[in-house]
Amino acid sequence: MTLKKGQILELKIEKLIHGGRGLARVNGLAVFVERAVPGDEVRARVFKKKKNHAEARVLEVMSPSPYRVKPPCRYSGVCGGCTWQFLDYEKQLFFKREHVIESLEHIGQLTDIRVHPVVPSEKVFGYRNKMEFSFSDRRWLLTEELSNKDISKDFALGLHAPGTFNKVLDTDACLLMPDTGNKILGDVRQYARESGIPPYGLKSHQGFWRFLMLRHSATNDEWMVNIITSEEQGQWVQPLADMLHNKYESITSVVNNINTRKAGIAVGQWERLLAGESFISDKIAGFEFEISANSFFQTNTRGAGHLYEAVKSYAGLTGKETVVDLYSGTGTIPIFLSGAAGKIIGIEISEGAVLDAQKNCQKNCIHNCQFINKDIKNGLKDVTDRPDVMVIDPPRAGMHPDVIKMVLGLSPGRIVYLSCNPATFARDLALLKEDYQVEEVQPIDMFPHTYHIESVARLEKRP
Repeated sequence: MTLKKGQILELKIEKLIHGGRGLARVNGLAVFVERAVPGDEVRARVFKKKKNHAEARVLEVMSPSPYRVKPPCRYSGVCGGCTWQFLDYEKQLFFKREHVIESLEHIGQLTDIRVHPVVPSEKVFGYRNKMEFSFSDRRWLLTEELSNKDISKDFALGLHAPGTFNKVLDTDACLLMPDTGNKILGDVRQYARESGIPPYGLKSHQGFWRFLMLRHSATNDEWMVNIITSEEQGQWVQPLADMLHNKYESITSVVNNINTRKAGIAVGQWERLLAGESFISDKIAGFEFEISANSFFQTNTRGAGHLYEAVKSYAGLTGKETVVDLYSGTGTIPIFLSGAAGKIIGIEISEGAVLDAQKNCQKNCIHNCQFINKDIKNGLKDVTDRPDVMVIDPPRAGMHPDVIKMVLGLSPGRIVYLSCNPATFARDLALLKEDYQVEEVQPIDMFPHTYHIESVARLEKRP
């Protein structure tokens, strides 16, 4: 049977693959099916045909899997924010662990690795401390909205449809953030819509309102509102800032980031403080961190505590060790480990992140952490002593081969490797396995209702 684009198939879903899609087979050909669960029997339309596989979308679930649950969110299936709401949470954890094991075995050729059960998220909704919403002059309508002629299609503030840059839903609530955030979202939408000032066109690159970023302190229940605009017009944004600051006691920071460039990122070329402070504060395991509009902070605060506890456990520190932390960011891991180590050296390319790290050390009265503001390759050249432990937390793309060679050259006694990408996680561990034994892996769920999974590995130097 030769498959063609547009063809409708009846399929039985066998398993979930990394990326969150179901796998079925037609005469041995793999068919990846969006929003399908193992055990589903579906009718699906092929939308892409490649030499070795096809991709399809579900038209009808003829016989649902026992793993299916009813999503509580009205945007489930059309929003790219979370794609697994229809999957029972315990099964989400099962499949995430399976993805880690399969990546280690198939990509890293690492078998018989002890992969522990996934540490679940304490909250499965309302767990995100940061949400980013896009303005658009072209609203993407839900199926039930298509026949409503009263709906204006020239304004939207919300999340994107999956895999698109210009299709924005007018999202009235996202269940992944605390409810106060949805009330703030509604107030900003009403103000921007009634202002008569146009939203930014993602194709035309004309308009004023670009993004709304909300940050929340889980510890202090404080909110930061970051309004990203295409130009600086204080008279347009200040009334909004004043209204929000006066209405919500929990809003302690309102800032305006100005991005005049076409690049669709919610980071400004410069920033203006509109109300309150320029930061909010949050805590992980008793350590306090200042979070500015553009600084990195784990988006699941309670999950970050579990993540760093796993790092600390795997580091096995006694109070005397020298620790080198690659990609140290704003210093969260060095600060977390500081009380158990002799000295910690963090290496980070971002000057702003290093300044935040130094400020966070001062705030927490920590004196045994130092930071090198260079890219990893050049920063490692400044490390002259053999580290006892090296902590590595790279971006999704993993480590550059040259960095891996330098790590092997320094020959730390133990490596603790963190990753949010099972594929590059397995690839990098494979490049280290001649010199290091992968002893165990702890997956941690930081992102319920998505296929994303954090993993922490403990590697010991071979004799």
